[in-house]
Amino acid sequence: MSELINNREQTQLTKTERQELLKEIIIDLHNGRSVDEVKELFEKAAGTISVEEISQLEQALIEEEGIPVSEVQRLCSVHTAVFKGGIEEIHRSSKPEEQPGHPVHTFKLENREIDMLVNFKIQLHYERFLKEDSQENALKLLEDLNLLLDIDKHYSRKENLLLPYLEKYGILGPTQVMWGVDDRIRDAIKAAKQALTVYDGTGLDFLMNTMDFVIREVSEMIFKEENILFPMALQHLTEDEWMKIAHESDVIGFCLINGAAEWKPERKALAGSAMSEGFIKMETGVLSVEQLELMLNHLPVDITFIDENDVVRYFSHGKERIFTRTKAVIGRTVQNCHPPRSVHVVEQLLHDFKSGLKDSEDFWIKFKDKYIFIRYFAVRDAEGAYKGTLEFTQNITPIQEIEGEKRILSY
Repeated sequence: MSELINNREQTQLTKTERQELLKEIIIDLHNGRSVDEVKELFEKAAGTISVEEISQLEQALIEEEGIPVSEVQRLCSVHTAVFKGGIEEIHRSSKPEEQPGHPVHTFKLENREIDMLVNFKIQLHYERFLKEDSQENALKLLEDLNLLLDIDKHYSRKENLLLPYLEKYGILGPTQVMWGVDDRIRDAIKAAKQALTVYDGTGLDFLMNTMDFVIREVSEMIFKEENILFPMALQHLTEDEWMKIAHESDVIGFCLINGAAEWKPERKALAGSAMSEGFIKMETGVLSVEQLELMLNHLPVDITFIDENDVVRYFSHGKERIFTRTKAVIGRTVQNCHPPRSVHVVEQLLHDFKSGLKDSEDFWIKFKDKYIFIRYFAVRDAEGAYKGTLEFTQNITPIQEIEGEKRILSY
């Protein structure tokens, strides 16, 4: 690497040379080199870096260098510190994304509230708690953390609405890394809450480490979103795709703000997707598309279907879905619809279905005030070939409460 730098001290590196150099810098970090050393090297050798190069860098680390996603997640904050200040897109001119209601504008509004909560309110109450660990100070900090849990809506919109579109453009590395870091932040907030709830004067070191992690990582995530993720998405997504994200954001909700304004770009509004007027002929009957969709959406269960290539093709959307689904998942691989830490479970289930080892699998969990029964079925054709997987989710709390009999005329 030093030879490359020495040979190019007076000339500008080509994109390929810079990409190779950036990979070596991250690998040096992975091998224990100090951030200060690497930052100085980066500034001398690479100058400014585009968000596209950061995206390519993370993907190359995962796919070409064999560094696990979990390791890139760990290094993510470190290399963000290295690249901070050297990103070309930091200074952007006025754009449509600055209009109220545009998803990026909404994300940034939330980030201002998150930043104020974390770096002013939480920081202030945290410092007071460290000086005097009274119950009053603990309760104030606990209230702050309860507010910060609202960050789940911000991250969920990012993961379920924005990241799927980047994946469709072949941008996979950054999405895997960012979702993993989001999960670590969620877990740390809950861990800090739990530690404060049972705090009795012991366990202060754990609480301090967890709080420091939350404050640092939430702040770093704001930087990564606004200087890496959002500019990268703005380079690739079409206005129609941003419109779809804006329209579906209400499904998940908003973080620390009352809602988003209606975004009206200066263009003809998207035409509503008219229901097809065709009919579907099946072995046991004929239904119009409208009848079929109404029927599926009136079932007291949630249904999701993925095809033999693991791509999500359909989900029902009744009035009271148990788990959030957005239309952005359609056409996305099911592996990328789950947090990185649970992908191995999905892979194992699909392997068992495809190999014929299993035809179904059941799970049951407590979720809020519901008892959820989740069933997965391998879908096979007449010859037994695997054609996909059907997910069937039902709230069985009312069923468990059934007693005695109710005959058809028992009114």
